[in-house]
Amino acid sequence: MMSAATFIHAETTLLTPPLVPEIELNLARASRDIFRAAEQYERPDDRWPPYWAFAWPGGQGLARFILDNPAIVAGRHVADVGAGSGLAAIAALKAGAAGAIAIDPDPLACAAIRINAAHNGVAVEAVLDDPLGSTPAVDLILIGDLVYEPELETRVTAFLEAALKRGTSVLFADRTTARRPKVDFVLQAEYTSPLMPALEDSHIEHSRVWLLEAASDARAPARKRAQR
Repeated sequence: MMSAATFIHAETTLLTPPLVPEIELNLARASRDIFRAAEQYERPDDRWPPYWAFAWPGGQGLARFILDNPAIVAGRHVADVGAGSGLAAIAALKAGAAGAIAIDPDPLACAAIRINAAHNGVAVEAVLDDPLGSTPAVDLILIGDLVYEPELETRVTAFLEAALKRGTSVLFADRTTARRPKVDFVLQAEYTSPLMPALEDSHIEHSRVWLLEAASDARAPARKRAQR
């Protein structure tokens, strides 16, 4: 069986996400074929959709916000939760974060994170684990496009509440068409964020970046508060 790195290089190509020209990622050569290829590659007990092979709208918005507002990550240790390609973690390190871990349950995603990080000249620790299993011991949590199924809303909400109790702030980004956990988010930025590569022709998504701020953390300005 070919290695994960060999599979990734065979099925992806280096592309620059529209919102983040500073970063190149290994993304799917053919947006639909990658799903069949990944299913054939991974064992049934390890099988995950290849979401790591796409630059999702929320992830792009999150990375753009971090690069434009480096003070929010400078000198801090961050965790990219449900990391996919590792885009947010890579952006955080480029913006001056002291360290970054990227947590994802898909072995191929973890391999892609390491490859993408090395290509962009940063070192991300890829962690193969349930991203919502526990609150990582970091200064700031990054979450992009993680509520893609209804049942995830409940799990993500509990995770966010646990992070607040721990005193850890969260930057959360999503598509405007996605579900959003009902917690006290503060809107930080909005972007037009086309999915790369596209799954549908002529379909443009919009993303929003939100801050869930712990009481002890005041690095980001308060803006428009989300409606519960």
